[in-house]
Amino acid sequence: MAAISAKQTSFMASTSFASSKKQAVVQRGALQVSAGMKEIRDRISSVKNTSKITEAMKLVAAAKVRRAQEAVINSRPFSENLVKVLYGVNQRLRVEDVDSPLCNIRPVKTVMLVVITGDRGLCGGYNNFILKKTEARFKELQALGLNVKVVAIGRKGAQYMKRRPKFNIVKEFSLGKAPTMQDSQAISDELFSSFVSEEVDKVELIYTKFVSLISSDPAVQTLLPLAPSGQLCNVDGTCVDAANDEIFKLTSHNGKFEVTRESKPIDTDGGLDAGLIFEQEPAQILDSLLPLYLNAAMLRSLQESLASELAARMNAMANASDNAKELRKDLSAKYNRQRQAKITQELAELVGGAAATS
Repeated sequence: MAAISAKQTSFMASTSFASSKKQAVVQRGALQVSAGMKEIRDRISSVKNTSKITEAMKLVAAAKVRRAQEAVINSRPFSENLVKVLYGVNQRLRVEDVDSPLCNIRPVKTVMLVVITGDRGLCGGYNNFILKKTEARFKELQALGLNVKVVAIGRKGAQYMKRRPKFNIVKEFSLGKAPTMQDSQAISDELFSSFVSEEVDKVELIYTKFVSLISSDPAVQTLLPLAPSGQLCNVDGTCVDAANDEIFKLTSHNGKFEVTRESKPIDTDGGLDAGLIFEQEPAQILDSLLPLYLNAAMLRSLQESLASELAARMNAMANASDNAKELRKDLSAKYNRQRQAKITQELAELVGGAAATS
């Protein structure tokens, strides 16, 4: 009887130890599940806050695009009248040689690249597209044996090129929140002085042409020398006629933002009266008009670049908000599965405990 009692005692002790070990494993698993659920809850909260921020940034960018549109439309009357006068003067000078420093075409030895990027990030691939275009054009010019100088407009472009000694940055400018005529005048004065003093023989502009809210087109355009007829020529030989002024309109369609871009020809046929007498020589008037035209072209390029940046930021923030919503949905599903597994485990433990005591 004593031996049997000892075996029973040993069996009961081993059973109690196994039960306590199993209970400890179950408790440890429950703690791990609880810790995992807390981590998921924290991630859901973090994603929710991020989604609020990106949604707010999207709405702010959309409002700024509207203001950029208004700036382009408000500058149109000045551009119309300037081009009318420029065309009228050019009609008088068709039989004469134009002797203007901004129209002076000479052998190209040094080229100045004016690169317009954004001041901030969080706008998708907007800045990268411009910088890639700059790198490609820079290599093309160097392959031709030309010296290249750079004027950086926008902090992102300046920071990128400062880290690469091959770029010779001679001047930096900030794009700002709303480019004004004074901003473009400061840039135009720098380009004017460099070209007239023959420090550079050609000035090219690399900027982003605003096409739509989901599309922008990095372009390389020749700023100087100017054509007296009022044309800005691309490096591929195609020219943009100043008599066709392009504006974009931001509207909404079916609850979504939509942009339409249209080209409205400026009436230059009426131009200036044939009997109009110039107090000064037409060539002198042209010398005064071309710097104004250069300034207006630079202002339009700044406005186009800013609108493209804001549209890119709006799209980037919209995509970020959508991704945050999808991630939050996946995390909620994962949290619910773990919560259901925990509840099922607790019910099983209750049922097992009740069965053991009965």
